[in-house]
Amino acid sequence: MKMKKHILLLGFMMVMTSWVTAQQLPQFTQYLLNDFAINPAIAGTKPYFLARTNHRYQWTGLTDAPRTFVFSLHGPIVQQKMGLGGYVFTDIVGPTRRTGIQLSYAYHLKITEKMNLSFGVTGGVLQFTVDGDKLNLEEEGDIAVSGGIMSVTTPDAGAGLYLYGDNYFVSFSAPQLLGNKVQFFDGYTNTLSKLSNHFFASAGYTFRINDEFSVQPSAQAKYVDPLPVQVDVTARGIYQDQVWLGASYRTGDEITNAESVGFLFGYTFQKNLMLGYSYDLSLSNIRKFNDGSHELMLGFRFKNRKKAKGGDAPSID
Repeated sequence: MKMKKHILLLGFMMVMTSWVTAQQLPQFTQYLLNDFAINPAIAGTKPYFLARTNHRYQWTGLTDAPRTFVFSLHGPIVQQKMGLGGYVFTDIVGPTRRTGIQLSYAYHLKITEKMNLSFGVTGGVLQFTVDGDKLNLEEEGDIAVSGGIMSVTTPDAGAGLYLYGDNYFVSFSAPQLLGNKVQFFDGYTNTLSKLSNHFFASAGYTFRINDEFSVQPSAQAKYVDPLPVQVDVTARGIYQDQVWLGASYRTGDEITNAESVGFLFGYTFQKNLMLGYSYDLSLSNIRKFNDGSHELMLGFRFKNRKKAKGGDAPSID
């Protein structure tokens, strides 16, 4: 029982530290398959509409560990010169829950015959909820926290750039640009909690070995002040654009406990139905208290539209 209390305390301390000063957005091992939820400029970069759901169960076996659900839909309009889309998400960590909805717009420019640049913006609302009944306060009557469900809703916005060709991409995005405070009570303005600015950068290239095999290395960097830059490095082997296997490595430190290795698998059925799975094994101190992280993605491609002259984004589904 004593050990369980220590684990609960550890989890809640990580939650609150993350919310006030550190990374607030969920992380994905399959960031290539959640690219639109990270960068709105990706809307419409493929000649079809694409729907995806992603479920992530992080640090399984740890009480009140993070759980994330995302559903997204995006595709091209007006001869693939523009893209529209949106996504909804829920991110649960202990007594806290983040729920939001975002709508995105992207405009695509043809730079050369094999190079395109997309600009994207996104806007929506975010609801942050805390179950005060699950918190044991050192000081009863703390004006910053009350019993029962506390909830606040705030607007949110972000932007992104996406440079892409038939076999490569370079992505940059900045969610939570508004930096709004998360204030539960109108009369209490001395809060340190706010939506921190995040910055994501990623790139990847698909090497065609022959008509059947491809290799795709990629990397993603994430930054939010005051934490150091966190980097994910991934390599996938793809067979007949249908089956793929991969491995990844994520950097971390004593604050984020993010360092891990991951193993990935994916399959596309009849070019429309997609399945992706990944398993992360922690390398930081938190590995003593969890059994790893699981991530499951399901996707569906709708009927192809007319292919744009500038080419599509590289196939990473």
